[in-house]
Amino acid sequence: MIPYGRQTISEADIQAVVDVLRSDFLTQGPAVPGFESSVANYCGAQYALAVNSATSALHIACLALGLGKGDRVWTSPITFVASANCALYCGAQIDFVDIDPQTYNMSVECLTDKLAQAEINGCLPKVVIPVHLCGQSCDMEAIYRLSKQYGFKIIEDASHAIGGKYRGETIGNGRYSDITVFSFHPVKIITAGEGGMALTNDACLAKRMKLLRSHGITSDAADMISRPSEQLWFYQQIDLGFNYRMTDIHAALGLSQMRRLDEFVALRHAIARRYDEMFSDLPMAIPFQHPDCYSAFHLYIIRLKFEQIGKTHRDVFDALRSAGIGVNLHYIPIYLQPYYQRLGFKPGYCPEAERYYAEIISLPMFPALTAAEQDQVVNVLRRAISL
Repeated sequence: MIPYGRQTISEADIQAVVDVLRSDFLTQGPAVPGFESSVANYCGAQYALAVNSATSALHIACLALGLGKGDRVWTSPITFVASANCALYCGAQIDFVDIDPQTYNMSVECLTDKLAQAEINGCLPKVVIPVHLCGQSCDMEAIYRLSKQYGFKIIEDASHAIGGKYRGETIGNGRYSDITVFSFHPVKIITAGEGGMALTNDACLAKRMKLLRSHGITSDAADMISRPSEQLWFYQQIDLGFNYRMTDIHAALGLSQMRRLDEFVALRHAIARRYDEMFSDLPMAIPFQHPDCYSAFHLYIIRLKFEQIGKTHRDVFDALRSAGIGVNLHYIPIYLQPYYQRLGFKPGYCPEAERYYAEIISLPMFPALTAAEQDQVVNVLRRAISL
């Protein structure tokens, strides 16, 4: 089976983890701040907080922005459920903004219309979470302008997008958002085995997220309720936090992988260009790349023209899977999930997202994908959609 995604692990990566295993620190040692500094410096952000998953990063990002009961969060329906769940963890309400038909990211036009109506109805969001699907940035400058007009905060869900750029600048620099979140799951651009990171240029948000990721405990005397100078070992829990810390084992792998981040993204672009060329005569839409963006190309999603193919979505998907091509669907619109249906969402809520979902398939895309494997993917797909 050729999977849709796969990590690329080198001997240097393995040695980095072995070095930690042989050190005095397995959990909280020098590798975690080293990884944080590497990502912050690469992206041009002031602060980076490593955690055990991007889901955890989204959660503490919401909390750091003061999200709570009675507040509203808007995000894209075409993303992993964590992008919406983080709002519910905080007791907030979730809503969805339909997607752009070309980029498949949050539609600025739909967001503009929805905000205008929400202002009239008195139900504006406190936080908007644009998702950089496949590694291609949303139109962040336009969303940022809307945030200033309507007073909401922005969390960039860049789980797919480390190594990507928007208007020539590295995603994660915080120019157009309050917090950016990355994922280091094994199928992502780089991996820490598992893990995530939240980046910000706001010292108060960074301090708040640092506290929340580690049980709400501080050892900083300046933050303690009382400061007994004779008790140098003293620590205090000053808030209700979580055990969301990243270990040194995971951070060592992530730090090692950072050295090849640009190489990984370049390889993904080369694979995407080759797919584009081989699909030029087939009844499908290949991934649109906005000229303002340099995608990290986490995913390569095709959109099939079934009215020309004469096969169903399931026919093509099953034909690929049965031939050993590990295709996937990214994503089912979140509000169509059973849990969200119980919250009151119904089919038809975001029409463009549903049209997208009915036509797309994610093909294998990872740096180690060989030309022969790519040829196999294309040949099987050609057979699967042939009349």
